[in-house]
Amino acid sequence: MQQHKDIFIKIDIEKSDEALKAAQLSLENQLLTTALNRIYYAIFYTVSALAEKYDFKTSKHSKLMGWFNKKFVLEDKIFDKNIYKIYENAFLFRQKGDYDTTYTADTEHTQKLLADAKVFVEAVRKFI
Repeated sequence: MQQHKDIFIKIDIEKSDEALKAAQLSLENQLLTTALNRIYYAIFYTVSALAEKYDFKTSKHSKLMGWFNKKFVLEDKIFDKNIYKIYENAFLFRQKGDYDTTYTADTEHTQKLLADAKVFVEAVRKFI
């Protein structure tokens, strides 16, 4: 059973890598909404790998975020609240980019979100 879990974790990590690359390429080509989407999903796939490790299952993005915050920030204090804030911001701006027709993404802000996402992904992967 552990072998299957390791495979699923590996797949999520690979998806995260691909999302980070896609975010970078989208940013370079001024596809900012796409970059915001891929930034969030790079984080999401990384947390999904962590959830797989801990046998946490949910189909809801908000429940996954809540679980991460409760378990790894508030209770176990493995990550500080700034790490969670990166996750929260990525989620917020992905939603704005995907659903808010009045929102216009900004290159500089998107670059910052991508840099933050790389910090988040690296920190969580080291823990996994």
